[in-house]
Amino acid sequence: MGTGLRFLWISILVFILDQWTKIAIVDAMTLFESRQVLPFFNLTYVHNYGAAFSFLHSAGGWQRWFFTAIALGVSIMILWWLKQTPKQQLLLPIAFSFVLGGALGNVYDRIAYGYVIDFLDFYINDWHWPAFNIADSAIFIGAALLIIDMFVNKESNDNGEGSEK
Repeated sequence: MGTGLRFLWISILVFILDQWTKIAIVDAMTLFESRQVLPFFNLTYVHNYGAAFSFLHSAGGWQRWFFTAIALGVSIMILWWLKQTPKQQLLLPIAFSFVLGGALGNVYDRIAYGYVIDFLDFYINDWHWPAFNIADSAIFIGAALLIIDMFVNKESNDNGEGSEK
C-alpha cells in the first residue's frame, strides 16, 4: 500500500487504547471520583456532553449528534486524503492518523453513551485543566505534528510543491 492508508494502524491503535482506558476507568471508579496519582495529576472520572473544554455541555442534547456528524465528516475527509497521499509523504499521514483515531474514539462514546468519558486531570495548585482522555491526546499529538510538518516542509511548499503559485 503506497498511500497514507498504510498508517491506519496508528488510528486503530489509538482507538483501542482509548476505549480500553475508558473501560478500565468506568470499571474501577464511580462517576466524579478522583484519585491522586501525582502531585499535579489525578484520575477523575467525568462525562463530557459537550466538546473540547465542555463547550456546549448543557445545550440540551442536540450537540451529541452535531459533534458526531462533524467528527464523522472530518473522518471521511481524512480517509479520502490518506488514500490520495503519495508514498513519499510521512509526517502528514501520521499526523492525520492520530487525529482520525482520536476522533473515532470520541465518536464511539457519543454514539454508545451520549457523552465522552474523560479522566485525565492535570492541575497546578487549585487550577485544573478540563479533564480529557487518550482520544483527545491523540488529536492534540496529530495537530502538533501538522504544525511541525508546516515548518519542516515549508521549503518544499515555498518552491511550489503541493501548492499552487
